[in-house]
Amino acid sequence: MAEGRGRAAWDMASSVMALVANCHRDPRRTRAFRPKDFNPYEARRTGGIPLTPANIGLLKQVFVKGAKP
Repeated sequence: MAEGRGRAAWDMASSVMALVANCHRDPRRTRAFRPKDFNPYEARRTGGIPLTPANIGLLKQVFVKGAKP
């Protein structure tokens, strides 16, 4: 129950923070902020590629001269 109250409070606070940040931003330079940008409970996406030995071998082939596959 305490976590739910904290989430609700952060939902409201992050909405206000996004509103204030959008009022003070330069629209030609930055994108619009969203409340989830300020909410610590919001899950973040990493969007990266997991590193495996095969991936590292491919990177060595491309970026290191003389590296064997």
